[in-house]
Amino acid sequence: MRNQDFDDFFQYCQERVTKKLAVILTKDNDDNNQLNGAISYSVLNGGKRLRPILTYATTEIFGELTEDTDLIAMSVELIHAYSLIHDDLPSMDDDSLRRNQPTCHIVYGEALAILAGDALQTLAFAQLAKLRASPEVTLKLIGCLAHAAGPEGMVNGQAIDINSINRSLTIDEMELMHRKKTGAMIDACIIMGAIATGKANQLQLNALRNYGELIGLAFQVKDDILDVIGDTEIIGKKAGSDQVQNKATYVKLLGLEGAIKKASELHKSAIEALDIFDYKADRLREIADYIINRKF
Repeated sequence: MRNQDFDDFFQYCQERVTKKLAVILTKDNDDNNQLNGAISYSVLNGGKRLRPILTYATTEIFGELTEDTDLIAMSVELIHAYSLIHDDLPSMDDDSLRRNQPTCHIVYGEALAILAGDALQTLAFAQLAKLRASPEVTLKLIGCLAHAAGPEGMVNGQAIDINSINRSLTIDEMELMHRKKTGAMIDACIIMGAIATGKANQLQLNALRNYGELIGLAFQVKDDILDVIGDTEIIGKKAGSDQVQNKATYVKLLGLEGAIKKASELHKSAIEALDIFDYKADRLREIADYIINRKF
């Protein structure tokens, strides 16, 4: 795939993981089962698939994509889908639109939306249980995902986010929140892809972790910017929702121009973090460009 241009690579990875997800979400399912409907609706109704793409791009640095790569890619996307369902709930961000479609709880009700999220979380770990890697590597991968998604990572970041409403955060507090809420899972997608190959040394893992933390923050800064200047039809969710809820954002803290500058600095540092790699890491460099330039 290294001969593909970035758009073709991006699309290839999107289609590859989506096809794999469609198989596990429709296999032996009752089409009339509302829970299965809520699960499929939330996973298969679009999305950038950025996290699986990061896993694929990292794996390519060290070798070829395998069935294990697909299982890891599916697991991180299933965790992401679960987090979005719960994030959109009335008790959380109370969003009615996701990917230009009504959110899961709007279509299926709150109870089924919560259960769909719960199911996706467990289904993610079920994929890692299928890995052909050694038991030692499998345990590392399970631990990595659990750490990133759990109370030390994404869930903690979400809790900090909720508690930040109507509060002023310092830049350090803001970065801590987003390193956990967004960055932890983005970092895990990259590190899991590298660990699974068995070929990444500690220096390389450290560089990839640094890159992941930086683009995770850049992704969130860009999200905050798009909430202010983005168009609802393009970004797929209601623009201005952060301002309505008086949430702590980089734009609120730094101003729009300051947030744009911050995103640019994070992007530059992320590219520099990959200096120890040759052209095989170009996909990760292109993904950093994509994150900073995206419109949705």
